[in-house]
Order: sequence, then C-alpha cells, then structure tokens
Amino acid sequence: MTLTIWVDDWQIQCCGESFAPGDVVSWTLLEADPEDYADLVGSERAAEIDFCEEHHGQEEGHAPTSVEVVSIVEVHCRYGVPPGATDKVNYPIPGTTVLVPVEKADGWAKARPDLRFAGYLVTARRVTDLPEGAATRGQ
Repeated sequence: MTLTIWVDDWQIQCCGESFAPGDVVSWTLLEADPEDYADLVGSERAAEIDFCEEHHGQEEGHAPTSVEVVSIVEVHCRYGVPPGATDKVNYPIPGTTVLVPVEKADGWAKARPDLRFAGYLVTARRVTDLPEGAATRGQ
C-alpha cells in the first residue's frame, strides 16, 4: 500500500535532506487535512494526501516513520491576493497548479513563468523491517 505525503518547499530548504525514488527516509508524518491543500493541488488531488512531513515544532508524540520513496512530483502554482481580501496576503490561486514529475527532491525547483514552487507530492511505502545495517536519510 502506498501513501501520499506532502513536503513543503521551505521544510526541505531549511533543514531537510534531498531524496530520490528508492531512498528510505525517516520522517515525522502528521495526518493531513485535505482542505489545507485544496487550493494548491485541487480538491480531488488533495483528498489523496495522507500525511504531511513536519520538521518544526509539531512533532511531539509522533515518532519518525521510515518510508521508501516511490515517486516525486513538484507542485507549482500562482499566488495572489484573493478578491475582496482585506489583508494583502498571497494565497495559492485555485486552478493554476502545474505538477512536474522529478527524479530528485532537494527543496529547489527550476523556475516556471508566473508560478511559484510550493512543495512536493511524494508517493511512498511504509518500511516495517529494515535490513540490519540499512541506512535511512533523516528528518
């Protein structure tokens, strides 16, 4: 069974390690709320997200989980101030998402015209028994 995991661009840029399909990583996974990702990837795709990877502050009581990366997709979209908003905060603009399959994630993505890199959708499998001496990439 595979899982879909959201990895924020800033999480990996700050203190994450690069990863690629076939790598076994040890991540703190928090259950994802599809509503948090609907504007980024669309409601249908957001409903597929099982977990988000977390490095900062919210991991108390959550032990790292070892997963094997199966595939990686960069998520790019436009950001803007929603019509009628009283604050001047940029949010993802629904319907502008571009998904780009990649062979490696390092937190940095090739710039795309009028789009901003937001993060990764990672398909992975839980690793229950690691062979003795097998290395995992840390959080």
